[in-house]
Amino acid sequence: MENRCNQQQTQGLVIVHTGHGKGKTTAALGTALRAWGQGLRICVIQFIKSEKGRWGEVKAAEKLGIEWHALGDGWTWHAKDLSEAANRAQAAWALAQEKILSGHYDLILLDEFTYPLTFGWVDMRQVIAWLEANRPPALHLLITGRDAPAALV
Repeated sequence: MENRCNQQQTQGLVIVHTGHGKGKTTAALGTALRAWGQGLRICVIQFIKSEKGRWGEVKAAEKLGIEWHALGDGWTWHAKDLSEAANRAQAAWALAQEKILSGHYDLILLDEFTYPLTFGWVDMRQVIAWLEANRPPALHLLITGRDAPAALV
Protein backbone atom coordinates (compact mmCIF):
# COMPACT_ATOMS: atom_id res chain seq x y z
CA MET A 1 0.00 0.00 0.00
CA GLU A 2 1.49 3.32 -1.06
CA ASN A 3 1.24 6.48 1.02
CA ARG A 4 1.91 9.25 -1.45
CA CYS A 5 0.63 12.79 -1.81
CA ASN A 6 -2.84 12.92 -3.31
CA GLN A 7 -2.41 15.39 -6.16
CA GLN A 8 -5.93 16.79 -5.66
CA GLN A 9 -5.96 17.13 -1.87
CA THR A 10 -2.45 18.13 -0.85
CA GLN A 11 -1.04 21.63 -1.27
CA GLY A 12 2.71 21.45 -1.72
CA LEU A 13 5.02 23.86 0.03
CA VAL A 14 8.00 25.83 -1.22
CA ILE A 15 10.51 25.97 1.62
CA VAL A 16 13.71 28.03 1.40
CA HIS A 17 16.49 27.22 3.89
CA THR A 18 18.89 30.16 3.85
CA GLY A 19 21.25 32.02 6.17
CA HIS A 20 24.92 32.22 7.01
CA GLY A 21 25.12 29.43 9.55
CA LYS A 22 25.34 25.74 8.95
CA GLY A 23 22.46 23.29 8.73
CA LYS A 24 20.52 24.33 5.62
CA THR A 25 21.10 21.13 3.67
CA THR A 26 20.83 19.08 6.85
CA ALA A 27 17.40 20.55 7.59
CA ALA A 28 16.22 19.93 4.03
CA LEU A 29 17.53 16.36 4.10
CA GLY A 30 15.68 15.81 7.38
CA THR A 31 12.46 16.87 5.68
CA ALA A 32 13.25 14.62 2.72
CA LEU A 33 13.95 11.68 5.01
CA ARG A 34 10.65 12.17 6.82
CA ALA A 35 8.87 12.36 3.46
CA TRP A 36 10.61 9.15 2.33
CA GLY A 37 9.39 7.50 5.53
CA GLN A 38 5.84 8.38 4.52
CA GLY A 39 6.30 6.77 1.11
CA LEU A 40 6.75 9.99 -0.85
CA ARG A 41 8.90 10.04 -3.97
CA ILE A 42 12.03 12.16 -3.56
CA CYS A 43 14.54 13.73 -5.95
CA VAL A 44 17.62 15.69 -4.88
CA ILE A 45 19.53 17.94 -7.27
CA GLN A 46 22.75 19.52 -6.03
CA PHE A 47 23.92 22.58 -7.93
CA ILE A 48 27.43 23.09 -6.54
CA LYS A 49 28.76 19.89 -4.96
CA SER A 50 30.87 17.80 -7.28
CA GLU A 51 29.34 14.90 -9.13
CA LYS A 52 32.39 12.90 -7.97
CA GLY A 53 31.58 13.36 -4.27
CA ARG A 54 30.74 10.28 -2.21
CA TRP A 55 29.49 11.95 0.98
CA GLY A 56 27.47 10.06 3.56
CA GLU A 57 24.17 11.54 2.45
CA VAL A 58 24.79 10.34 -1.12
CA LYS A 59 25.51 6.81 0.06
CA ALA A 60 22.44 6.82 2.32
CA ALA A 61 20.22 8.07 -0.50
CA GLU A 62 21.42 5.26 -2.74
CA LYS A 63 20.55 2.68 -0.09
CA LEU A 64 17.11 4.23 0.44
CA GLY A 65 16.36 4.53 -3.26
CA ILE A 66 16.22 8.33 -3.25
CA GLU A 67 17.09 9.75 -6.65
CA TRP A 68 20.20 11.94 -6.36
CA HIS A 69 21.95 14.19 -8.88
CA ALA A 70 25.12 16.14 -8.04
CA LEU A 71 25.90 18.27 -11.09
CA GLY A 72 28.41 20.82 -9.83
CA ASP A 73 32.17 20.90 -10.04
CA GLY A 74 32.72 21.72 -6.40
CA TRP A 75 33.22 24.94 -4.51
CA THR A 76 35.14 26.92 -7.13
CA TRP A 77 34.83 30.43 -5.77
CA HIS A 78 38.45 31.27 -6.49
CA ALA A 79 38.67 29.86 -10.01
CA LYS A 80 39.63 32.34 -12.71
CA ASP A 81 37.05 31.00 -15.16
CA LEU A 82 33.65 30.22 -13.67
CA SER A 83 32.01 29.54 -17.03
CA GLU A 84 32.09 25.76 -16.44
CA ALA A 85 30.37 26.19 -13.07
CA ALA A 86 27.76 28.44 -14.70
CA ASN A 87 27.18 25.90 -17.48
CA ARG A 88 26.74 23.13 -14.93
CA ALA A 89 24.28 25.23 -12.93
CA GLN A 90 22.23 25.89 -16.05
CA ALA A 91 22.22 22.16 -16.84
CA ALA A 92 21.12 21.42 -13.27
CA TRP A 93 18.26 23.93 -13.60
CA ALA A 94 17.19 22.30 -16.88
CA LEU A 95 17.18 18.92 -15.11
CA ALA A 96 15.20 20.41 -12.21
CA GLN A 97 12.59 21.73 -14.65
CA GLU A 98 12.32 18.29 -16.24
CA LYS A 99 11.90 16.59 -12.86
CA ILE A 100 9.35 19.17 -11.67
CA LEU A 101 7.24 18.72 -14.80
CA SER A 102 7.50 14.91 -14.78
CA GLY A 103 4.90 14.32 -12.08
CA HIS A 104 7.09 11.50 -10.72
CA TYR A 105 8.00 13.20 -7.43
CA ASP A 106 6.27 14.43 -4.32
CA LEU A 107 9.30 16.36 -3.01
CA ILE A 108 12.23 17.84 -4.90
CA LEU A 109 15.24 19.32 -3.12
CA LEU A 110 17.25 21.92 -5.04
CA ASP A 111 20.37 21.97 -2.87
CA GLU A 112 22.67 25.01 -3.11
CA PHE A 113 20.32 26.56 -5.69
CA THR A 114 20.61 30.07 -4.24
CA TYR A 115 24.25 30.33 -5.37
CA PRO A 116 23.55 30.13 -9.13
CA LEU A 117 20.77 32.68 -8.60
CA THR A 118 22.99 35.05 -6.61
CA PHE A 119 25.88 34.72 -9.08
CA GLY A 120 23.58 35.36 -12.03
CA TRP A 121 24.28 31.95 -13.61
CA VAL A 122 20.54 31.27 -13.65
CA ASP A 123 18.11 34.19 -13.97
CA MET A 124 16.13 34.51 -10.75
CA ARG A 125 13.14 36.29 -12.30
CA GLN A 126 12.81 33.60 -14.93
CA VAL A 127 13.06 30.88 -12.27
CA ILE A 128 10.33 32.44 -10.14
CA ALA A 129 8.05 33.00 -13.14
CA TRP A 130 8.65 29.44 -14.35
CA LEU A 131 7.94 27.95 -10.91
CA GLU A 132 4.76 30.00 -10.52
CA ALA A 133 3.54 28.80 -13.92
CA ASN A 134 4.70 25.18 -13.80
CA ARG A 135 5.18 23.78 -10.29
CA PRO A 136 2.46 21.18 -9.70
CA PRO A 137 0.27 22.31 -6.77
CA ALA A 138 1.01 19.20 -4.69
CA LEU A 139 4.79 19.22 -5.20
CA HIS A 140 6.91 20.14 -2.19
CA LEU A 141 9.97 22.10 -3.30
CA LEU A 142 12.92 22.63 -0.94
CA ILE A 143 15.63 25.16 -1.83
CA THR A 144 18.86 25.66 0.12
CA GLY A 145 21.82 28.01 0.11
CA ARG A 146 23.12 31.26 1.54
CA ASP A 147 21.87 34.69 0.55
CA ALA A 148 18.57 33.61 -0.97
CA PRO A 149 17.19 36.48 -3.05
CA ALA A 150 14.31 38.22 -1.28
CA ALA A 151 12.03 37.62 -4.26
CA LEU A 152 12.57 33.87 -3.89
CA VAL A 153 11.87 33.90 -0.18
